[in-house]
Amino acid sequence: VSWRAGSLPPVMCAGDQSLFTSLYTSLAQQLPKEPMEWRRSYGRAPKMIHLEANFVQFKEELLPKDGNRALLTFPFLHIYWTDCCDTEMYKASVKDDMLRWQSTLRLHGSVDWLIVVVESEAKKKNKTNILPRTSIVDKIRNDFCNKQSDRCVVLSDPLKESSRSQDSWNSFLTKLRTLLLMSFTKNLGRFEDDMRTLREKRTEPGWSFCDYFMVQEELAFVFEMLQQFEDALVQYDELDALFTQYVLNFGAGDGANWLGSFCAPVKRWSGLLLRRPIDMEKRELIQRGEANLLDLRSYLFSRQCTLLIFLQRPWEVTQRALELLHNCVQELRLLEVSVVQGALDCWVFLSCLEVLHRIEGCCDRAQLEANCSHTVGLWTYATEKLKSLGYLCGLVAEKGPTSEDLNRTVDLLAGLGEERPETVNSLQSPYKKLNEALSSVEAFEKHYLELSQAAMEMYRAIGRMRSSRLIGKSLAEFYMKKGDPERAEGFLDDSLRSYVAEGWSLQVTHTRKQMAECQKLLQQTEDYLQTSALLAGDANLTEEERKHFYQVILTFASQPPTVALSMAAFAQLRQMQFSPPGAVVHVGAALQLELRVRCLMPVAVQVEQLAATLHFSLEQGGARGRAGGTQRRTGQGPQGQGDGVVLFPQGSPLAGAGMGASLPPALELYEMQDRSPSDSSLNSTGVVCKNMHLLLRRHDSSRSSVTFSLLVGLSSDLPPLSTLSVGRVQFVQSHIYPVVQYEVYSQEPQLTIEPLSDNLLAGIPQKVKFTIATGHYSVKKGDALQLSNTDSMPILHSSCCSATILSSTGELVGERALSVQSSEKVTSISLPPTPPYHTLEFQLEVLCHIPPTPFKPDIERLTNGEVRHRPKNHSQADSGMIHIDQKVSIDCPWSIYSTLISLTFYVPFKAKHSILSAGKRKYIQVCLQNVSDTNFHLVDPVLTERQPTIPVELLSFNAKTQQTVCSQQSVFCLWEMRWVKHLPLCLQCAFSASFAPVSASDAHTAFKPYRYEFQLDRTLYSLKAEILPSSGDQHCRTGALCGLEVSITRQAEPSETEGEEEESTEIEGLRTTKLMYEVVDNSSNWAVCGKSTGVVSMPVAASATHRVQMEVMPLFAGHLPFPNIKVFKYLPHSAVPAIQPDTDSCLENDTMSLLDKGLDDQGDTASIRSRGSIHSVGSGEQQRGLPMPRLEPFSPGQVFYWSQGRQVLVLPVTDDHVMEVNVT
Repeated sequence: VSWRAGSLPPVMCAGDQSLFTSLYTSLAQQLPKEPMEWRRSYGRAPKMIHLEANFVQFKEELLPKDGNRALLTFPFLHIYWTDCCDTEMYKASVKDDMLRWQSTLRLHGSVDWLIVVVESEAKKKNKTNILPRTSIVDKIRNDFCNKQSDRCVVLSDPLKESSRSQDSWNSFLTKLRTLLLMSFTKNLGRFEDDMRTLREKRTEPGWSFCDYFMVQEELAFVFEMLQQFEDALVQYDELDALFTQYVLNFGAGDGANWLGSFCAPVKRWSGLLLRRPIDMEKRELIQRGEANLLDLRSYLFSRQCTLLIFLQRPWEVTQRALELLHNCVQELRLLEVSVVQGALDCWVFLSCLEVLHRIEGCCDRAQLEANCSHTVGLWTYATEKLKSLGYLCGLVAEKGPTSEDLNRTVDLLAGLGEERPETVNSLQSPYKKLNEALSSVEAFEKHYLELSQAAMEMYRAIGRMRSSRLIGKSLAEFYMKKGDPERAEGFLDDSLRSYVAEGWSLQVTHTRKQMAECQKLLQQTEDYLQTSALLAGDANLTEEERKHFYQVILTFASQPPTVALSMAAFAQLRQMQFSPPGAVVHVGAALQLELRVRCLMPVAVQVEQLAATLHFSLEQGGARGRAGGTQRRTGQGPQGQGDGVVLFPQGSPLAGAGMGASLPPALELYEMQDRSPSDSSLNSTGVVCKNMHLLLRRHDSSRSSVTFSLLVGLSSDLPPLSTLSVGRVQFVQSHIYPVVQYEVYSQEPQLTIEPLSDNLLAGIPQKVKFTIATGHYSVKKGDALQLSNTDSMPILHSSCCSATILSSTGELVGERALSVQSSEKVTSISLPPTPPYHTLEFQLEVLCHIPPTPFKPDIERLTNGEVRHRPKNHSQADSGMIHIDQKVSIDCPWSIYSTLISLTFYVPFKAKHSILSAGKRKYIQVCLQNVSDTNFHLVDPVLTERQPTIPVELLSFNAKTQQTVCSQQSVFCLWEMRWVKHLPLCLQCAFSASFAPVSASDAHTAFKPYRYEFQLDRTLYSLKAEILPSSGDQHCRTGALCGLEVSITRQAEPSETEGEEEESTEIEGLRTTKLMYEVVDNSSNWAVCGKSTGVVSMPVAASATHRVQMEVMPLFAGHLPFPNIKVFKYLPHSAVPAIQPDTDSCLENDTMSLLDKGLDDQGDTASIRSRGSIHSVGSGEQQRGLPMPRLEPFSPGQVFYWSQGRQVLVLPVTDDHVMEVNVT
């Protein structure tokens, strides 16, 4: 079977050849214009194809013989052409010729045929006795197309340009394409079935891969004729996969007999041939079964390459070529094919360049530069093979090639054969390049450097720096072989840096050995010693190699001059421990540092000197304030412990970067933010690790080595040495990572005073602790502290007072007597001599007097219900204790300025008073509450009147003279107030008692006085309430409205003092004052309906009464207490409030059952609720910030509540429902 590229499927034409010749050009041009849908079997996707054909003259010898199923020469369609329009001529000659044609086709089994009758108007005019056109066509159809009438078509005037002629052409072309496509489908399907049957017989004896190869390639040729290059490529890929599987099976011990022909020795290695569509020479070898492995692979790849070029996929050619070259090398080894040494390198080199030249022929320069990532692999492979040939032929040796090398070169060049005709005229053909490269040392170096440089530039262009450095390392080896270490050093250094940065330990070791040899030849003593030290401590080398490099160090150590090397190669700092652990010492103190150093050398080393360099850094702000941070740096963190120990990991840069250990690199963290594209708002944020692939790499287990410890004493005058000396070789560690530091601080003297208990209590002696941190100051004899005395807080001292002296580490140094002298204004404390940076501690007793009238804040409310903002009072929010701040000014001997220290004392008691009424008798009750955490004894409670001229008698009802007041408990004292004529307008009272802690050892001397002063005012108003049931009812009922009548009565005329303080207005001679009332029910027994608050104008006259009526609704049945009714002074915003006594310490009641009713709930009952309409001044319509009227409560006793504690009977609602109960 012969076939050439560009051939078309044959179509045989019989009949009138002159007629066909006249129509051939038009037919060949118009046939492929319209595509046809090709549907194939086995579920393969349909395709649109353009049909073309090779129309040839019918010859019987070209018809396929019996059993010959070759597709390349198989005529897919037979056409009989005639323009006969005469019946006599048809019967005389045309019919017989058609019969012979049909018989020949049936004899050869051809069933795809077509009869074309060409009609011409010119012949019609020349023939006067012709029958109608349909007569000849009908006769032909009756004679030859009884059951296939569509096999006869009419072509009318095909050479004319008319619509009738064009329609006839279109109909004919459609029929021709359909028949051709049907023939293709049928014959290809039959051929594929036969090929599949042949492939299934591959396990039978005698089956030949070469025969099967030719059959399936014929199918590929047919697909290529149909321009279905993808399907043609699939056929060659299947052949490639089938042959590869047989080779792999042969390597596994399951070999086929036909593989023996491919195991023949390789005698020619001329490389791939890609410049021909079909390499007929190698195809014939395959057809005859004489091809070796390289012949088959070369031919198979050349066909794949041609089809890929047709498919415009040149970069896939380079990828497949690289895989082919590597696989061929392995297949030759599996099949144990005999190959001359170096022959395979020649074949690979020529093949690489052939592929590159083929790609360059179908792509322009811009495409090649943009896709160099696809071709750089072939450049690199060609460079490696050329280098291998150079070593083999002695072209790299310093002395040049030997006679044996020359003979080997001649044999290799002879195996290339003659240059192919396609490349004879090319100056840069692969054949010429290889011949020139192997001809001389200079030519080899030129070509090798050109290839290496081209490959390195391509790798750099695509960002593959590691591969570029790998070629550079190969160049370094080449230069070392050539005896040129100076040019090799740069490439080795570049590769070494890359390996160290990426942690490739074995590559680091190998490159360092090459670097050591290079440095030795260049006589770079210091660099050579440094590299030798790194190799001596490298665990990847054998013990003998490590000892060899260590001996190099010892050899140079005994000779001048002195050489300084990095300590990372010689020893590793594993641990550092400070004593004291905090690593913070003052000036003049000693700091001990223990170093643990790990020797990395293979043998014992005698170290002559080990020293550390200190870097002095001056920081402002005081070291004591940074001591905590220093300890975190030295004794804590990821590599530290709490006892001042700093651990250095083995893989840190200090431990010898690149010494063979896999080094964990530092974290490279970057911030990642996700922002909204519309408004750039931050949606999310995170942290990204850029070198995670290095951090997650597997690390080898650590190696063991010798470790020794060294104690170093550090002081501020340590000499700046940082070397570890072995003879004249000094190993220097420039930086320690992580950073380790200790601090030497200079501290100013400090004085602090702090209580020995949680709270200092006023009224009783309390101990405070004086602490003096001397800092850099030395306390001398005669130095004293001068404390300013205050009347409210005297300092108590005893004759036996001592001070404790502590060292900077907290150890006790001793105790010294303390002298305390007091005068009227100053208390002097003589200090014992104390060295610098020591602590002096002593205790003193102080007493803070309790003021008779504690601070009492005013409680005011605005008419909108808001509390007026006042400065923060002195009461503790959590315990209710009132505190007193005492400031002490102290003059210290080390400073010209006075030190002001504040001490806070808390009053342990809270006192409040109330007036109780029973008819016309009045009682004064004083409640004393212990708000501290200490229990006290209370003795001799006394109530006196501070104005003895007022005839008032206070009769005590207190039976006990001494009581115990526990923490958070209260004691009540009661006196009856009796007067002779009338009750005074104002009564000034003073409550006094003595108290002492229960835990006091000497109770008689420990008692201290407590005094509480308060004022009682006379009654100005009386308030009386009545609740009346609805009309018709005798009692109030649940859910029914009841009437509430409130009467406010003026009891007395105002005195002169009260008249000045009371805000009043005069209208038409009548003086009035404004009051605000409020009705609320905190117990939720009543619902106030309508207006619950209001402002009234009260005449300033005795017995003046104002009544207010409103409606309330009881919510529950039973004896319900009256709602709470409160009265406040209503002051304009311009009025200045009078200073009132303690408003939450007194109530006036008419029963003894309200003793526990204190002022604590006054704030809630005084609030204004917006349940109804008030006067405009009380509405919430006024804007905040404007001046508003105020509410001010009355002083204790000024308002008498008649209805306090009264109750009213409320009956439930009458239930008229009927409930049936069945009892069984």
